[in-house]
Amino acid sequence: MDLYEYQGRDLFDRHGLPVLAGGVATTPEEARAIAERLGGRVVVKAQVKVGGRGKAGGVKLADDPEGAVAHATNILGMDIKGHTVHKVMLTVTADIAEEYYFSYLLDRANRTFLCIASVAGGMEIEQVAEESPDKVAKVAIDASVGVDEAKAREIVAAAGFPAEVADQVVDIAVKLWDSFVSEDATLVEVNPLAKTKSGQVLCLDAKVTLDANATFRHPEHEELVDQAAVDPLEQRAKEKDLNYVKLDGEVGIIGNGAGLVMSTLDVVAYAGEAQGGVKPANFLDIGGGASAAVMANGLEIVLSDPSVKSVFVNVFGGITACDEVANGIVHALTLLEQRGERVTKPLVVRLDGNNAEAGRAILDGAANPLVERVDTMDGAAQRAAELAAAGV
Repeated sequence: MDLYEYQGRDLFDRHGLPVLAGGVATTPEEARAIAERLGGRVVVKAQVKVGGRGKAGGVKLADDPEGAVAHATNILGMDIKGHTVHKVMLTVTADIAEEYYFSYLLDRANRTFLCIASVAGGMEIEQVAEESPDKVAKVAIDASVGVDEAKAREIVAAAGFPAEVADQVVDIAVKLWDSFVSEDATLVEVNPLAKTKSGQVLCLDAKVTLDANATFRHPEHEELVDQAAVDPLEQRAKEKDLNYVKLDGEVGIIGNGAGLVMSTLDVVAYAGEAQGGVKPANFLDIGGGASAAVMANGLEIVLSDPSVKSVFVNVFGGITACDEVANGIVHALTLLEQRGERVTKPLVVRLDGNNAEAGRAILDGAANPLVERVDTMDGAAQRAAELAAAGV
């Protein structure tokens, strides 16, 4: 889960990192109140989870509360790379003398944690690495040891931070690592980490990504979720403990196992090319226990998407046998009818693996006019795409 800058700033503040005083506003009048509270000049920054805000006009300096109101009025509602601005963050200003870069991240390729630090901050670190690789230090972090003062000094020396700020950066490095571990983050980034003209080092930006798999350890993270940005179908699926992701397409996908579902997306997309560009409408993995209730919940979510014109149920029986899955599909359709959910969209079902013949016999015996059984994955994908194209 990516955080907005103001959320990252608050997180840094809780962990004792030096940040600027500020607040977040959703209206120009709220911006005025915050500017009056902060006093003097303020920076008004669009809150979107994408870079390039400054170039898009989403970061402005205001000399007084009236200026803050004017900038907030212009920025709120602005579109920045497809993201609409609903909030602005206001902070006091800082006289910047030098800009640095500092981050911790999960290095999946090398199965470790990595610190990236540079004395050339204020710009994209990828650009710095390409143009001045000698200014970018990459230091692997042993998860069992972490970042203590000794490790922090090693990082500071490797990045070449000036001696006059070394102690401050060491302290920040230790606290930033603490925030990284304590919050179960996969990324914490400060760009710029700035030295002011008075010599103080401050975190002037906060980019944080939290590991959604660790949410169960952090119930307080629930309040960080931007409910306005959550797809309502994904929210409903989450409430039913379904692994669902909404996509832009016409063929609803239900499968058991993430790998199988991913393969199903590919074959449907390929088959859909011949049907005018029909695409998968979602990712839905119902897991190994495809009971009638689970199948009914999955079908309910998929069928409630108005863009779905057909559904492809692709199951490879393993621990859960295909006859159980077939019974689940038949019972799920009955459950949906009992719930008042009228099913009108066609389902294409492919069963293979454990007890596949028995499962196919169950579907054939049910003789539901909405259910078509196709024995091959490619054939089922082709038929689902055809039905979706006909229903558009």
